[in-house]
Order: sequence, then structure tokens, then C-alpha cells
Amino acid sequence: MYNFVTVARAGRMEAGMMAQQAARHFFHAVQIEPFAFSCRIEGDVPHSRGLGSSVTVRLGVLHALNALLEEPLQREQILGLCAELEGHPDNAAPAQFGGFVVARNNRHQQFSLDARLRFVLLIPAFEVKTAEARRVLPHEIDRLRAVESCGNACAITAALASGCYENLRGMFSDHFHQPFRAKFVPFLERVITAAENVGALGGFLSGSGSTIACLTLQRPDEVAAAMQEASGLHDTETRILSADNAGTRTVISILAP
Repeated sequence: MYNFVTVARAGRMEAGMMAQQAARHFFHAVQIEPFAFSCRIEGDVPHSRGLGSSVTVRLGVLHALNALLEEPLQREQILGLCAELEGHPDNAAPAQFGGFVVARNNRHQQFSLDARLRFVLLIPAFEVKTAEARRVLPHEIDRLRAVESCGNACAITAALASGCYENLRGMFSDHFHQPFRAKFVPFLERVITAAENVGALGGFLSGSGSTIACLTLQRPDEVAAAMQEASGLHDTETRILSADNAGTRTVISILAP
């Protein structure tokens, strides 16, 4: 699932606020005088569905401006700029490098994922704003529940990094955010259960929602149909995807004279 960001020098600024913010960050980092540019965004990553649409805009603008200026920044430096704009590297690192990424501060580890692991997405027609989803999170949670969630996160990391995907089964229980954000996606648990009943390894709320993601090694079409039916909604979209292990790339670069 991609967005395509096209940037060109222009006589006047024709870019949204998010693109302009990314550009200011870039110009400051490379210490050059800002110039006006146009920005066009096309693709199929929906807004406010927990699929990282904002990071596609920010990374796209940063990479495009870097290409226009004959690449003064390396990929690691672009990642740092994007993580600052996002407030964390959680979306920036996997979008930049592809595959499965563990990111902490300015360090990351990337692991390629096999195409046989399919990501089945149920994308509702309604949005969940990240800021609103953050407000419902408690300041404290039970210690034992935190321990369980951390253990599951470690198990998921080991399974994805090693390629032993069957070990993901039963590891997606979470107490950090899903129980509190389920109010925005009330069919969350029954959709995941329905997917597991037809063979999915498990599922989770993608970001802050409203998308629900399930992982499977078998019958992805049946998993998608089960998720759709369990949601009880008729205006949802399902997508069956595999991981892109390459990350962000420049498709066409035309350097300005």
C-alpha cells in the first residue's frame, strides 16, 4: 500500500502545511535558503486509519527535496528528520527501510519478511484521530498486565526476526492501548476472533485505528471475508498485503538546473 509524493520547484508555494513543515525541517538541516515548491500526493493510504499516511507525506517530501538537491543527506539522516517530525521513529523507520523494524531512539534493526506472511486489513470508512485516541490512554496500568504485554512484544519480535511465523499465534494480547481504544472500534475483538477461527495467527488494532490488521500464512481470502462479516459493516474495505522490504525509494528524479 503506497503513497506517491511528487515535488517540483515552483514559482509559488503549492504545498500543504505538513509538506511545508517537512520542507522547513529539511532546509534547516542542510542549511540552504528555502525555495518554493509544488507537492502532489497520490496513492491509496487513507487518512486517520492507523496506517501511517502522515509519514508517507513527510518522508516523501524529505526524499524528494533531497533528490532535487543532489542528495546532501544520507538515508539515516532523513530518518532522523522524519522521526523528529513524527515525534517518534515507530512509523518513520519501517516506512524508510521496509520490512520489520525495531526502532529505539536513533538506532534501528531491520528484518526482511517472507511474502508468504500476509497482512489482511479491515479498513472501516470512519476515521480515528490519533490525538483523540491518545487522550483515552491511562497514565498507569497494572504491573502484571504490563509484564504480559512486554513478554508478548518480545515474542512477536523473535518470531518476525527469525521467520518462525507460527510462533506468533496467541501472542497478540495487549494491555497498553487496545482495551482503551476499543471504544472507537467496538467490533475489534470479534473481528480478530473471526479471523483466528479461519486460520489467522492473530490480529491487532493498527496504530490507533480504525484499521484492524490480522496476520496469516493460509487462506487470506477467507480471513478477509470472516473479518468483513464479523464487523457487521457494509462500508468497510479489505486489503490483502505482503511486506515491502525495500522501504521508501525515489522513483523518478529530475534535478533542477
